[in-house]
Amino acid sequence: MERGLATHTLQAYRRDLQRYAATLHATGCTQIDRVTTTDVADFLARLREGDEDHPPLQASSAGRAVVAVRGLHAFALAEGLTADDPARTVRPPAPPRRLPKAISVPEVTRLLDAAGLGQAALRDRALLELLYATGARISEVVALDVDDLDLTKARAARAGGAGGSSPLVNTVRLRGKGGKERLVPVGSYAADAVGAYLVRARPALAAGSGRGQPSPALFLNARGGRLTRQGAWGALRAAATRAGLAEVSPHVLRHSFATHLLDGGADVRVVQELLGHASVTTTQVYTLVTVDKLREVYAAAHPRAVG
Repeated sequence: MERGLATHTLQAYRRDLQRYAATLHATGCTQIDRVTTTDVADFLARLREGDEDHPPLQASSAGRAVVAVRGLHAFALAEGLTADDPARTVRPPAPPRRLPKAISVPEVTRLLDAAGLGQAALRDRALLELLYATGARISEVVALDVDDLDLTKARAARAGGAGGSSPLVNTVRLRGKGGKERLVPVGSYAADAVGAYLVRARPALAAGSGRGQPSPALFLNARGGRLTRQGAWGALRAAATRAGLAEVSPHVLRHSFATHLLDGGADVRVVQELLGHASVTTTQVYTLVTVDKLREVYAAAHPRAVG
């Protein structure tokens, strides 16, 4: 509550602590002030090794469990339930540094063109266009309400021929981790796709609810309720299959968004703000993906790059 964590994060922490308590009970430790640093370290080792009831956890999942355990013992110490913190010196395992996956611009175009048929096609095309245009997490997009969108600015500028050095742009208000909000520009392709969905498909989907009070959600399912993460995943998976693309997920679109921006010359701190990363260190991993682009620029610009 104090940290404003997402519901899924709280559920994961709860599962981690339940497993921790069960592990301690199995060794005969039932009092939190009896837990030792060895107990905490052994728990981490069991997470990585697995047992007959649980498969081995990757470093990232085991690290999350250790963070939950460290939080529990720090809380117990602060509340006077224990005299010391046995988890203080137990560090989460360092996850391997993996490069984010990204697909090329032509592959993104194929994916967007492969949205389904009928009314759902307009919704799915708008959903996928918005994911790629903003780099949003899938949970952020399905949580959008119609009022979070402002698609009138660029439309008014095109109609009125607005000039000036700062063109008006469409925007969307996204709510990220920890309840933090950010305002992200929306490109014309995504704005047109969302506009077509709002006019030609969403009213019919909203009518399917059978309720007097329509849902404020931007993306609706066939029953007129808010589209779920699973429903959005299904729309993306179906489009990826039709496009002949393997291993495409909402996060792959997010990675592609960041990679393509950096390839186009965007500043890493601008990309950080657009992605909603708390630290630029998280965003800098994308700069490793663009090493081919760096080679191209070096070869073209340095006077002695080519012998």
